[in-house]
Amino acid sequence: MAEKVRHQLFLPKPLSDRLEALAAKPGASKSAILTDAVTAWLNRRGASELEDRFAIRLDRMTQAVGRVERDTHVTLETIALFIRFELSIQAPLAENDQAGRALAAKRFEAFVQQVGRQVAAGRRSLGSLPEQRP
Repeated sequence: MAEKVRHQLFLPKPLSDRLEALAAKPGASKSAILTDAVTAWLNRRGASELEDRFAIRLDRMTQAVGRVERDTHVTLETIALFIRFELSIQAPLAENDQAGRALAAKRFEAFVQQVGRQVAAGRRSLGSLPEQRP
């Protein structure tokens, strides 16, 4: 059992009367009631201080996640539209066009390797496009 420290405190008469009434019930005591009340008050205050401390940072992180989500949707929509466009204008290869299929496989492999290099280096192609002058 934890060591207890005696405290002398002054309460307004109406609050003291309410405390007396609560402590008069079986199994209740002024010390237990005040201990619970002070503990609850301190816990709320501690939670409020933590919330105050981290609220600004959490708001910034929420905004950053929102921007990432928006950028992801733009990227996915761009890829989807590009694929739809390419599939609509490119004629399919003939079944016996082995040279065309080999060239397509080679181009696809080069594309995958380029994506891998860009991601590994942390570079972004969109930001590195040369500016177009009017």
